[in-house]
Amino acid sequence: MNTGADQPSDWGPFGRPLFNDPDVRALSRVGVIDVGSNSVRMVVFDGAARSPAYFYNEKLMCGLGAGMGETGMLNPEGRERALLAMKRFVRLAEGMGIPPMTAVATAAVRNASDGKDFCDEVKAETGLDVYIIDGEEEARLSAQGVLLGWPRAEGLACDIGGSSMELAQVSGGDVGARVSTSLGPLRLKTIKGGAAARRIEIDRVLEDVAQKVPPHERLFLVGGSWRAIARLDMLRRGYKISVLHEYRMTPKSVSSTLRWIKGKNMEELRAEARLSADRIKLVPIAGEVLKRVIKIMKVRTIHISSYGIREGMLYEQMPPRLRARDPLIEACRFEEVQNARVPGFGRTMYHFIQPLFPSARPELRRLVKAACLLHDVSWRAHPDYRGELCFDNTTRSNLGGINHTDRVFLGLALLYRYRGNSHATRFEHLLDILTEKQRYQAEVLGRAMRLGAMFSINAPELMGSFKYHPKKGILKLSLPEGSADLYGEVAEARFNNLAAVMNVETEVLMPKTRRGRG
Repeated sequence: MNTGADQPSDWGPFGRPLFNDPDVRALSRVGVIDVGSNSVRMVVFDGAARSPAYFYNEKLMCGLGAGMGETGMLNPEGRERALLAMKRFVRLAEGMGIPPMTAVATAAVRNASDGKDFCDEVKAETGLDVYIIDGEEEARLSAQGVLLGWPRAEGLACDIGGSSMELAQVSGGDVGARVSTSLGPLRLKTIKGGAAARRIEIDRVLEDVAQKVPPHERLFLVGGSWRAIARLDMLRRGYKISVLHEYRMTPKSVSSTLRWIKGKNMEELRAEARLSADRIKLVPIAGEVLKRVIKIMKVRTIHISSYGIREGMLYEQMPPRLRARDPLIEACRFEEVQNARVPGFGRTMYHFIQPLFPSARPELRRLVKAACLLHDVSWRAHPDYRGELCFDNTTRSNLGGINHTDRVFLGLALLYRYRGNSHATRFEHLLDILTEKQRYQAEVLGRAMRLGAMFSINAPELMGSFKYHPKKGILKLSLPEGSADLYGEVAEARFNNLAAVMNVETEVLMPKTRRGRG
């Protein structure tokens, strides 16, 4: 019998969940405000589960940095709009009963001659301290946001705002060399001489950057203008998953999209891509910058990060042992504790299923763990729709540490957990993202969970165990004393379905009873 009881006391991601510790629970309802050149945004996190859960998220496009290149001051209308937004955010926070928020201001306020005066006005009107951070600190916090989603990220984090662009090296879970530049689209718009003059300025700045921050083939993009380009790339390609986080582009696809944009009606494109009018106006200039970043920093793969400076501020407050956790597994563990009928059974399920994947690489093993933790969290849904709900939640939910292929893999496994096939669903078109081998593995995982759920009583010692002999083509199910009655007709049918997918014969071993091969 393999219930996991003989496992070491430290079960890695299945150990005692950190979100129950007092110092981690203190991260619940963490409120942050980011006063940027384009927008002012308030986010309230439930940060105890390692992957950020957005309890509240609101943004107002204020354009504080508009026209600063000519006046050196914050845009008057933008300043008024930003102050009204800050008043609203403070009132909202008070109503939510969250601790005092952390507010930071970046390039526009930092560079404006009246930036400090604006912060003093916010303090007088709301009681909120707004911290003006320098460019390197902005780069560090943005890069920490990338690490929140990818703890093992290796490459460059590049954050573009309206008035600045930051680059930082991320490696080994740390932020290395970093630099802030003036390559924000709002600022570049003020350069006289058009695209040719902007190209000269962009190259001049980036060639200096390359002396301070080592080039790298992998680039993580942070910021609204980058996300707008990614959204347009998705639209051009007819991409089937709408989640921006971990969307990937290549230098070739970026160039193709920027050329494609030039021949389009921008208003029609804006509506189709669901972008704001203020945002899409900055896309052409942001695209000019991105093309040169890719060229000069020798980039080969581009990852879109939905996490940036605000998530970096949450990461800043996490204890080191929480930072070290796998964001996917920790979030799934949190979901299990909150919503599963038998919290903790996911770990038992994992040890039950593990023998079916004897040579699995770490990347597959963590997906098996995640699926086992999520296998029962949608039980409240109508039985006819549980499978589809699981697929929908997994492919669309806000999870860190997972790419689009992994999302579909998890979704398909959980779909099979609740239904006998993946046909006649509205998700079939998404399965093209998986290889045949990945589809097979997801089906085996899903059908094994479907069988394991038959034993999901609060007595893991009654869980059976698999012995898989690939060369002999035999899958054995051993049931311990006291669990024979759990193996009824439905369980037998599910075991046979699993064996059919794996193309193996079956044996069921019980105390004093031996069922022959099927």
